Amino acid sequence: MIEASVHAGQLITILVMAIAVGMDAFSLGVGIGLKGIRLRDILKLSSIIALFHILMPLMGIFAGHYMSSLLGNVATSAAGALLLLLGAHMVYSSLRGGEGHSIDHRSAGGLLLFALSVSIDSFSVGVSLGMFSVDLVLTVLMFGLFGGMMSILGLLLGRRVGRNMGEYGEACGGVILFAFGLMFLL
Repeated sequence: MIEASVHAGQLITILVMAIAVGMDAFSLGVGIGLKGIRLRDILKLSSIIALFHILMPLMGIFAGHYMSSLLGNVATSAAGALLLLLGAHMVYSSLRGGEGHSIDHRSAGGLLLFALSVSIDSFSVGVSLGMFSVDLVLTVLMFGLFGGMMSILGLLLGRRVGRNMGEYGEACGGVILFAFGLMFLL
């Protein structure tokens, strides 16, 4: 019974973190969608983002496992501090505002750059999760699923809605990661 509740707790934690890192894809997707985007481009861009949201945390988890073996008992504190910093940076970036993302999402380079920019935070979260014993397959699939879904939602919403909606999604994701960082430190 205790093992089932631990697994359920880990599932909920991974789910919330997947949504939190997906908020960046959502918020930047709204910005791209506001400029106008074809449905075919939405599918292509969201697929690449989903792939990057699988690969980046996977690399982060492996790096986190390695760091955990080096750091030993300090790993939990280091993971919590990393999540605190990442969450604070996401909130700061969203509140700073004023900068437009002018990546051409139709070019191959722009597509890869955009996908990398919205999934780089999932690498950092992966490092933190790698310091714990998380279910690798479940984690990367959830991150990929939610990264792709949140980007689709953001791109579609951006197509339909007015301006300046995207910055709030990134701030919410940052607050969630910051809260998990606090939880790991306390």
